[in-house]
Amino acid sequence: MPSFSPADSARSRMPLAVYVLGLSVFALGTSEFMLSGLLQPVARDMGVSIPTAGLLISAFAIGMVVGAPVLAAATLRLPRRTTLMALLAVFGLGQIAGALAPSYGVLFASRVVSALACAGFWAVGAAVAVSLVPVNARAKAMAVMVGGLSIANIAGVPAGALLGQHAGWRAAFWAVAGLSALGLVGVVALVPRTQVPTGDDRPRLRAELRIYRDRQVWLALAATALSGGAVFCLFSYLGPLLTDVAGLDESWVPTVLALFGVGALLGTVLGGRIADAHLFGTMLGGITASTVVLSALALTAHSAVAAVTLALLLGFTAFFTAPALNARMFNLANAAPTLAGATNTSAFNIGNTVGPWLGGLVIDLGWGYPAVAWTGAALAGTGVVTTVAAMRLHRAAGGSRVIATSAAYDLADAEAAPDPSRTTH
Repeated sequence: MPSFSPADSARSRMPLAVYVLGLSVFALGTSEFMLSGLLQPVARDMGVSIPTAGLLISAFAIGMVVGAPVLAAATLRLPRRTTLMALLAVFGLGQIAGALAPSYGVLFASRVVSALACAGFWAVGAAVAVSLVPVNARAKAMAVMVGGLSIANIAGVPAGALLGQHAGWRAAFWAVAGLSALGLVGVVALVPRTQVPTGDDRPRLRAELRIYRDRQVWLALAATALSGGAVFCLFSYLGPLLTDVAGLDESWVPTVLALFGVGALLGTVLGGRIADAHLFGTMLGGITASTVVLSALALTAHSAVAAVTLALLLGFTAFFTAPALNARMFNLANAAPTLAGATNTSAFNIGNTVGPWLGGLVIDLGWGYPAVAWTGAALAGTGVVTTVAAMRLHRAAGGSRVIATSAAYDLADAEAAPDPSRTTH
């Protein structure tokens, strides 16, 4: 078992650059999720149905699914700081295109372009974040980035909904374009400048692709996709559920979205603190709790108090699991950090694509918004089964591939891990 010195403890302090990445993710996350509070005004303005407007959420997720691995592979040998800057610039231009979109088709295309840039930023940014910290602090580093999403749900998404109600939904896109510009300034100022490696340590795509031979990698991806799909199947249609089923006025939607974000932030903080020490316990507990919350919401959706309370709890359970899901993938694919982050981003957004699509299908069939919550619960329940299977396989293999505690981990993984004192490439 490796020992940790005072120098290790010093290095475990989170670098400022990780927080800059989290702040940039705030802008990305606001754009990704704000349409949940803008579906009704967008549908009215574009002359489409609510399920059709909901496909704009799936469009963003599809762009994330495709963009994460493709851009990760394409930029593997480029300086990561430069890549992050370019992707943020493209993302901002995508927001401007959305704000000016004259038709649903143009808006749809702008969402895909923005998502491609967002996916690339997530993949490269995650690799940068984990390379700056010790192995036993990966979940905490990822919690900072996921925390950007949580704060986006607390502040950005509700603010977008308010702008949509009072200044038009296009104003929300302009606001996110401004946020992306601020994120770009932060990356330029604070993310370390690096050179492209040219020696034996240069990234090799063929070597990184070997991670896909591992069954545990595929189980990890399945758990991520099912967990994300379960939550965003319901979250994408939370606004209409609150107004049409729970009977709340549309003005309440930003407040409930903010409560979801509060739950998400609390879940991220707690999950990030305990995931390094209890990886499988965090995953299993969080996904199981999401199953219970979604089932309860399906049963009590006509109660405004229950719907609001369960929306907060759903934010907590969903984001409590996120740091563990991300850290597990990096632990499994230690030799391929860029593709690990990209693949997990794709898996999460496969869930974000399938979840809203299934929710829209249920609505189109006339089963009602409570049935959307049941659909999410079924996805989460399947995620529980997948996680249990992965845990059993992990134990059968002797637990050598996944970090189980923050103080003890496989020596081979530790030796292969990047030195956190080095600047990332």
